[in-house]
Amino acid sequence: VQLQASGGGLVQAGASLRLSCAASGRTFSGYYVAWFRQAPGKEREFEAANRWNFGFTYYADSVKGRFTISGDSAKNMVYLQMNSLKAEDTAVYYCAADKLRWSAYSDYASYDSWGQGTQVTVSS
Repeated sequence: VQLQASGGGLVQAGASLRLSCAASGRTFSGYYVAWFRQAPGKEREFEAANRWNFGFTYYADSVKGRFTISGDSAKNMVYLQMNSLKAEDTAVYYCAADKLRWSAYSDYASYDSWGQGTQVTVSS
């Protein structure tokens, strides 16, 4: 599956952004779809995942209660709604998708399909 991420930008602390991830080539059916982020000098880290068709969602502790992952099956899109943004949320955000075991959903090395990344910058 090919992925295209979009929606990043420059915002002030406390603002909201919604990232989008469009899939082409096939649907997300049977996949885990996730968002990761990578700040300069840091490893890519897990933020949120959605087990497609089951409605199960998972979040990193750092974003729980602020970020929401959701999907639109008709459009084959996944979204990451980010509220109450903080300066430490500044990073390049990537969407990823793959068929995984449940235990692997937060491991970036387990995903084969990646979007190109979209920059989110939060000024304090």
